[in-house]
Amino acid sequence: MTNKFPPAGDVVRAAKSGRPRIARRVHLPLACTLALLALLVSWQTAAADDAKASTPAVSYYKEIRTVVTQQCAGCHQPSVKQGDLTLTTYEGLMTGGAKGKVVNPGQPEESLLIQYLTGAQKPQMPFGQTPLSADQIDLFRRWIREGAKDDTPAEARSIVVPGKPIEYHAAPVVTALAYSPDGSLLAVSGYREILLHKGDGSGLLARLPGISEKITSLAFSPDGKILAAVGGTPATLGEVELWDVAQQKLLKSIPMTSDTLFGASFSPDGAKLSFGGTDNEIHVIDVASGKELLGVKQHDGWVFGTTFSMDGTQLISVGRDGACKLTNLQGGVFIENINQIKGELVAIQREPKHDNVLVGGEEGVPRLYMIHRPKALVIGDTTTLIREYDKQDGAVVAVAFSPDGSEIAVGGSTNVVQVYKTDTGDHVATFEGHKGGIYTLAFAPDGEHLAASGFDGMVRIYDVKSGQLSKAFIPVPIQKESTVSARQGGL
Repeated sequence: MTNKFPPAGDVVRAAKSGRPRIARRVHLPLACTLALLALLVSWQTAAADDAKASTPAVSYYKEIRTVVTQQCAGCHQPSVKQGDLTLTTYEGLMTGGAKGKVVNPGQPEESLLIQYLTGAQKPQMPFGQTPLSADQIDLFRRWIREGAKDDTPAEARSIVVPGKPIEYHAAPVVTALAYSPDGSLLAVSGYREILLHKGDGSGLLARLPGISEKITSLAFSPDGKILAAVGGTPATLGEVELWDVAQQKLLKSIPMTSDTLFGASFSPDGAKLSFGGTDNEIHVIDVASGKELLGVKQHDGWVFGTTFSMDGTQLISVGRDGACKLTNLQGGVFIENINQIKGELVAIQREPKHDNVLVGGEEGVPRLYMIHRPKALVIGDTTTLIREYDKQDGAVVAVAFSPDGSEIAVGGSTNVVQVYKTDTGDHVATFEGHKGGIYTLAFAPDGEHLAASGFDGMVRIYDVKSGQLSKAFIPVPIQKESTVSARQGGL
């Protein structure tokens, strides 16, 4: 059988020799080639269409909501609502604010949201912060172009509506307590809110709702005018809240990181607030402006606690790496570890009248250190260690000094609070009654009472001198089951 088409080499040689016979015989392969090219273009177009069709729609719940929470909710939540705009819910976003609707489904460039994010409308949002990246803005464009739909799961809708009081059916774990300087108030952490109680525990005065699921630390400013709360929503948001105590008004909500924050502490003059985070950094902000003054990565693990030196020029921090670190506030220059690393540290408090710090962690041994080393550092030096207290039956999670510094309280994974004399280590009292670990402690300013709480959600206030329980209460309002519900449950 004769080959219908010449080999490619024959075609080339024919072209070079100028023989018309071979040249005429290449028309059919050329036609085939053009047909193949057309078919290839068709395939590519179809593949592009298929790829476009297979690209998943932008998720409000998983993508848009996350960016809004991290970048926008600080100024546009029910407790602040700048521009009469709430962005913590889909409904709020779609309702709009003082300038009308901010989202026109299907029309991204006509939507005020895109115009403010890109700077086409002034001021560019997020106000006073780094603008969103081009990819983030494009995410919003795509979501609006696709119809700006809400894909929030039904179970997530029923959990909480920002700005609406939480309905509790059981006491939540309490992770933070703080007394106001005059002792009239006791702030308690709740779920997405702070509960303000009378200092003696005799009544709930106010509920301060926020956007962070978890409040890990509370601190009153030295003058008692501002209440700081740090915490966040795991893997989503690290937030600082600054509240006007007298007005019970949120002054600032400051998103800082994409994960939870810990260990809030005011500087002695109340002008600065320090805290740590899962980013392994020590953070310091200016309280008046909310601007970050310092963010340094001194630790090789999460930073759980911070405190200022008495003159406010240095920071002492503890973290997962087991180090108690001393850092100069000016420039964030690391000075040294003031401890010998023995295990993860999660709790720290400075002695009220001296530059000494009490720390505790997984090893279960509370230790008192002086901040400033009395002599030049040498390997194996332990001269900063003032005292070791009794080893606890589990990890130490919370420590506290009495207002005059004469006593310390220690709590943790066991269900008791131990109190010791600071200067001798002598055991003073054991406070019992908790059902589970103790995660937070606070001495009242009178020095005569100690508040403790943790896993079981009950706040207990003890009389330090007598060793007796003065008050025990659940800090949140508990919803009672209806009669119908009770009957359905077989009660």
